[in-house]
Amino acid sequence: MPRRSRATPTRRIGCVILLLGLAVAAFVAFRFVAGWTEQGPATQDVSITVPEGATLSDAAVLLKQAGAVRSADAFLTRAKVFGGSKPIKAGEFEIPAGASNSDILSILQGGKTLTRLVTIPEGMPSILVYERLMANDQLTGPIKVPEEGSVLPDSYAFDKGESRAAVLKRMQDAMDKALAKLWAERAANLVVKTPREAIILASIVEKETGVPAERPMVAGVYANRLRTGMMLQADPTIIYPITKGKPLGRRIRKSEIAAVNDYNTYAMVGLPKGPIANPGRLSILAVLHPAQTKALYFVADGKGGHIFADTYQQHNENVRKWFEIRRARGEL
Repeated sequence: MPRRSRATPTRRIGCVILLLGLAVAAFVAFRFVAGWTEQGPATQDVSITVPEGATLSDAAVLLKQAGAVRSADAFLTRAKVFGGSKPIKAGEFEIPAGASNSDILSILQGGKTLTRLVTIPEGMPSILVYERLMANDQLTGPIKVPEEGSVLPDSYAFDKGESRAAVLKRMQDAMDKALAKLWAERAANLVVKTPREAIILASIVEKETGVPAERPMVAGVYANRLRTGMMLQADPTIIYPITKGKPLGRRIRKSEIAAVNDYNTYAMVGLPKGPIANPGRLSILAVLHPAQTKALYFVADGKGGHIFADTYQQHNENVRKWFEIRRARGEL
């Protein structure tokens, strides 16, 4: 009978090593594939900024530094194998907590950048616009206080690290564009004769009422006063030269009502020399399409709005009612 061959110890060891090698290779391959879709290491949302011209390799390093991936090299290798050839975009991206390598690449390729907003409310004076922009630590560089009435109130998107000057320019360009459009569509026979006069009167209307539906009526009252040579007598024009539009924080003094300057419409006929705030679209629209009314007066109604009157006698009665309301509230 033929002799059966026996595996030598060396051959057995070789087989074991081969099997171990195959097992290790299979495990590495499995981990490589699984690592593409498994949960990432970030325990909270993180943001990264990919600069213009950055490569996928650059992005991988940024992701590792932000704690969004465990290994820059592993992310880069997996992205090249599984991610296709679509390029990544520049911008600031928010990476959700636990995002996988696959999720992260999709975010970078999709180009949906993180939106940062700075909001300018209607009627905000330029000194406060300046302070709001300077207080935003995600913007860079200095600016001067913008010209009053030059900024269109709205919410503006910006990129982290963008200059304040660039953001302010967008705000002012938006006002120029909006004013040009609204002026071109203005009603006939207006009391305001230039876009600047429209902004000045709109800023007064903006500060006089917080009720949007009232703005055309308030604009109509002021238009009537300007036509008849009456003083506008708008309280906000007393305050502006004192605080540059910031809240006064107290009652207006008699001496301030009588003060003669370029803004106080209790001591002058016509419009002040400039705007007293940055008016919104609705106030500009109200001035360019004022209500057709005979009213010359208005006073607070105690409910957040105003009561309008055609005659001084009617107005005095409305004022009497307003003082009764204030006495009942304990304000007098």
